[in-house]
Amino acid sequence: MTKRTSAKYKIDRRMGENIWGRPKSPVNKREYGPGQHGQRRKNKLSDFGTQLRAKQKLKGYYGDLTEKQFRKIYGEAERVKGDTGEMLIGLLERRLDAVVYRAKFVPTVFAARQFVNHGHVTVNGQRVNIASYRVKEGDVIEVRQKSKQLAIVLEAVALTERDVPDYLEVDHNKMTAKFVRTPGLSDVPYPVQMEPNLVVEYYAKN
Repeated sequence: MTKRTSAKYKIDRRMGENIWGRPKSPVNKREYGPGQHGQRRKNKLSDFGTQLRAKQKLKGYYGDLTEKQFRKIYGEAERVKGDTGEMLIGLLERRLDAVVYRAKFVPTVFAARQFVNHGHVTVNGQRVNIASYRVKEGDVIEVRQKSKQLAIVLEAVALTERDVPDYLEVDHNKMTAKFVRTPGLSDVPYPVQMEPNLVVEYYAKN
């Protein structure tokens, strides 16, 4: 589980956006950064600042991955033929914790990482407890039988604030999700605008 879990709302405030679309986000009440000088931080960002912000927002969205983890994923995306930004999104969405979150088996991406780490999930019938495990098209992810009645699971299924994207086939009665295809940016239901092209520019210059 990420060390930054307790600070997940600070990520929202630092970005000035409700990046997970949560009703309880502090940004819903005040759209400025944390701290006594938060309201003053409205200066226009430089190109570097804009690119850095885009990178921090995307990295933060997936449970605030470490820079080393995120840079590694970017490196893989860069080596694949095609649009690097699209490839980056596809690789991030293929993380097991991201799939568990998208399938609405848990309420937050932070909970998804913990849920996977604690062994509550199987992939094609095999128990997997590595949040960064990369699913493939056709893989079936299932909540283990003894975990299907956990309060966190029942709470997530009942959430109305987000829908399951169409690149997953989910059965909440059986608590299974099939990863149908790798999505592109336009397929992913981000509550805020993500700009992977700026992330590519950031790493190209740094």
